[in-house]
Amino acid sequence: MTTSREEHLVELVDDGGRPQGATTVAAAHQPPGRLHRAFSVLLVDPDGRVLLQRRAATKTRFPLRWANACCGHPQPGESLVEAANRRLGEELGAEPVSLTEVGVYVYYAEDPATGRVEFEYDHVLRADVPADLRTLPDPDEVAELRWVDPVELEADLDVDPRTYAPWLGGVVNRLLRPAAGTPGTAAVPSGAPADEVSERSGGR
Repeated sequence: MTTSREEHLVELVDDGGRPQGATTVAAAHQPPGRLHRAFSVLLVDPDGRVLLQRRAATKTRFPLRWANACCGHPQPGESLVEAANRRLGEELGAEPVSLTEVGVYVYYAEDPATGRVEFEYDHVLRADVPADLRTLPDPDEVAELRWVDPVELEADLDVDPRTYAPWLGGVVNRLLRPAAGTPGTAAVPSGAPADEVSERSGGR
């Protein structure tokens, strides 16, 4: 299932998030990478904790690292909300949620284990969910789940960054500091080794 998604189309964009055509997931993530639209979903419970997933071993990029609730790419012409809820269902078995964009995170990351790259115009989406959120994770996507306090997570990202997906620091930064995601600005992300991920400013 993961392999077949490598042939899905993603929307290429410029530094301002404007569409520039399409290519496959696999092609977009081959070095040196092509900037494309993506999303990262943060699920927040009533206590302010965020749901993390440990990416399955079968993932082609950054397997077995902890990341936010789910990530993905809208297909050309697909809305962010539609795409994000589709992936929440596919990865976590979760019902659709109400999503709000809290910022944009443009970053480049190289996976030293697989040679693949992430070069993404990443829309960070938040949803407030109940404490008893029901999930049925797909083991081909998700190895395990846990809830964490985002402030404690940000501190741990600085201490042990390689346990986490390299984009997670920037995503959590957008949650804790929404103004950092204002188009045309850049903030320094937490939790990513300098040789693995870089953040670029981006507008829409």
